[in-house]
Amino acid sequence: MDVSHERFLSRLDDEKRTSPAYKTNREFVLAKLVELGKKEKETQLGGGPRRIDAQHKKGRLTARERIEQLIDPDTMFWELGIHAAAGMYDGKAPAAGCVCGIGRVAGRLFMIIANDATVASGAFFPMTAKKVIRNQSIALQSRLPTIYLVDSAGVNLPMQDEVFPDQDDFGRVFRNNAVMSAHGVPQIAAIMGMCVAGGAYLPVMCDTVLMTEGSGLFLAGPDLVAKAVGKKFDAEEIGGAALHAAISGTVDFREEDDPACLKRLRAIAGTIAPPPPAPYRRDAPHEPNESAEDLAAIVPSDPLQEYDVREVIARVVDESAFSEYRAEYGKTIVCASAKIDGWNVGIVANQKQHVRDPGKPWEMGGVIYSSSAEKAARFILDCNQKRMPLIFLHDVNGFMVGPASEREGIIRAGAKMVSAVSNCVVPKITVILGGSFGAGHYAMCGKAYDPNFIVAWPQSRYCVMGAEQAAGTIRDVRAGSMKRKGIEIDQEELEAFYREVRDKYALETDPVYGAARLWVDAIIDPRKTRGFLATALEAVAHKTDLEPFRLGVFQT
Repeated sequence: MDVSHERFLSRLDDEKRTSPAYKTNREFVLAKLVELGKKEKETQLGGGPRRIDAQHKKGRLTARERIEQLIDPDTMFWELGIHAAAGMYDGKAPAAGCVCGIGRVAGRLFMIIANDATVASGAFFPMTAKKVIRNQSIALQSRLPTIYLVDSAGVNLPMQDEVFPDQDDFGRVFRNNAVMSAHGVPQIAAIMGMCVAGGAYLPVMCDTVLMTEGSGLFLAGPDLVAKAVGKKFDAEEIGGAALHAAISGTVDFREEDDPACLKRLRAIAGTIAPPPPAPYRRDAPHEPNESAEDLAAIVPSDPLQEYDVREVIARVVDESAFSEYRAEYGKTIVCASAKIDGWNVGIVANQKQHVRDPGKPWEMGGVIYSSSAEKAARFILDCNQKRMPLIFLHDVNGFMVGPASEREGIIRAGAKMVSAVSNCVVPKITVILGGSFGAGHYAMCGKAYDPNFIVAWPQSRYCVMGAEQAAGTIRDVRAGSMKRKGIEIDQEELEAFYREVRDKYALETDPVYGAARLWVDAIIDPRKTRGFLATALEAVAHKTDLEPFRLGVFQT
């Protein structure tokens, strides 16, 4: 072990593990995971048993059955975006009608994007397009080879105005096909059902195209063709597998059925060259000395309680060992170098313990002060110089406010941190442990700052500010406005308004609300954080052509 990495001495002894607080936190997280598990099982049914049965009667597998047969046996499929569109479209688009994630095929990692034909015949809702685009973006950022399992009716026509025209809508999918190809990202498409209208471009813009018997690939289906040319044709005549294999020459392989097609896909995946040597240092991996089981209880269910984020780090990194950078300065952010599954990484984590240095006022845990922002900015620059991927662990209330902070230059210090995060060229992986509020979310590499992956724990909260603070602020603004206009204030009505706003914010801070809108890629079991990070680090190591690290105007 590198002597610069000191082993963290855990303070979670048996007494703490049997404490009421530990039990409460653990019960809270496990209950959340049970609730999430139920939602995920419902989502995995797609359009429901009747639609699944209809798919089987066509001689076709469902999207999830296809993925299960595609990936290597006894390996994990890290699904991304399973909660996409949750609570939207009257519940008619579970998982946004597609299944996406990272799986191992023929020994190496692939991004897999599969239409779920049991959901509205695989048609694209607005969130379907956004989900496919997000996963293509992950693949492009990491140069991760991609497999598309195509079974889609194309655009959801009643919602065409929300799916068709914008830069993060349907057309961006095909633009991404072209850009990924230009960057040397291998793409394989298997047409295993319908592939209609504009959606027909997706497989044809891939390197290799497979098609099963009974599938259809055409710019216009039989009904539209009949209207256009006044003559009826069946789907096979217009764009069946035989036509595209023997006459148009559009597909490279014609397969009898789904199992044959998936077998061919695995064979083709096995011909792709292994990824080039990673541009990041990796040593022999070692398991943490501390138990991952504690991760279900370390972060309190009550956001006002303190905890030491180093307890989290010790249960994720190799041998529970890390070297803390400027440990005595800017203590509300912990910056440390460590190894995860052998990969050398830099960690930037919000510290939730309140701290006080001699002769200085108390600093609140989870708040970014000038000193912690400057330390983090400097550490991020250092990781870019050393080519160390960055892991951000969020439990942040925001930046410190008030006259003292303004005099210390909190805006200038925050600008340094935001600039450093914005210009990173090394991979960035974000995990939201607890709260992630306001500008603190931005500075800690929130979604707008292009993290390669962003995931959340089930107890996380994600909003511009907490529900109580937001409701109180909005109530006070409303009361002030009424007073200035000379309107008599009805306290009961004002409190009812406060509760309405608070409840709305509470709903919107729930991680499922964010995951439904793809603000996070997944909600993960805290105990599986290390496994997720290990896979993510392997994925991001595919990209070897790092740009030079540059900074623009940097406040000093």
